[in-house]
Amino acid sequence: MPVTAKKLSNVLFEDQQPAPDDNRAELIEGLSRKQKKINPKYFYDEQGSELFEQITQQSEYYPTRTEKSILSTHASEIASYCGEDCILIEPGSGSSEKVRLLLDEIQPAAYVPLDISADFLYQAAQKLGQEFPWLNIHAICADFSDQWQARTELKGGRRVVFYPGSTIGNMEPEVAQEFLSNLREWIGHDGSVLIGVDLHKPEHLLNAAYNDAQGVTAEFNLNVLNSMNNLVNADFDPDDFSHRAFYNNDLNRIEMHLVSKDSQTVNIDGGLIQFDKGETLHTESSYKYTLASFTALSNAAGFTLEKSWLDEDELFSVHYLTISEELK
Repeated sequence: MPVTAKKLSNVLFEDQQPAPDDNRAELIEGLSRKQKKINPKYFYDEQGSELFEQITQQSEYYPTRTEKSILSTHASEIASYCGEDCILIEPGSGSSEKVRLLLDEIQPAAYVPLDISADFLYQAAQKLGQEFPWLNIHAICADFSDQWQARTELKGGRRVVFYPGSTIGNMEPEVAQEFLSNLREWIGHDGSVLIGVDLHKPEHLLNAAYNDAQGVTAEFNLNVLNSMNNLVNADFDPDDFSHRAFYNNDLNRIEMHLVSKDSQTVNIDGGLIQFDKGETLHTESSYKYTLASFTALSNAAGFTLEKSWLDEDELFSVHYLTISEELK
């Protein structure tokens, strides 16, 4: 049953957090592959969400400050595209930091943040509700990679999905296309998508962004082991692994891995997973796009790219997508 927040009249909270058994099956499948791999959504327990917020403040990590600058600079124009009284839906909302740059201009009829971390989402929604007392907030804890549906009906209005942070880059290109295609069911024939996309750039800038001098990204990467321990009764020891991140030129993506320092066996709720010394667990990919390659991806998913906003150095981009005319 949904949990309703009573503290603020403008905040509604629903808990649709996945059952542990769902997590166990997905994690075991990924850890049983020849190249062990997990979905990066498992980074975002409460501690992981807090660490990611710290990553965004590191000097090497350009995406957040660059995207925020784009959103701030073009907020009025972005609002004119989104239209009045829209329903603004943000999958993977985290702390809802970037949407704050747009709310006063867009003035949505409702804001719907979606995140997998229940406690973090609840606190973020309460804080946002205090800062914007005029804003109707319908927070939903759910795995947005699945087909979720609000148990309490969303406020009526034209839907705009806000998907910042180049999270689309964490998906394999074919999965990203499928994800965008599925958004058409979220928004209906008259909805739209406002999406942030990281752009291809010199390799040294990319490698530095994922290997910050303070080691926050390394801590964030290793924390996924604690997240898995809590979710599926595993016994990963973060001290037995090290962080590795590098740019893969052939695939145009940053890869993050955890490297096993020695041969070891990990227990996951009674199942045993073997790691050889030097074997890696692939925890995240972050694909980088050109304007042409992202336009092609969005077109293949059934969208028309209506407008793009870039920073002066063309490090990052924000795009406004509408459903292609032939699909309306």
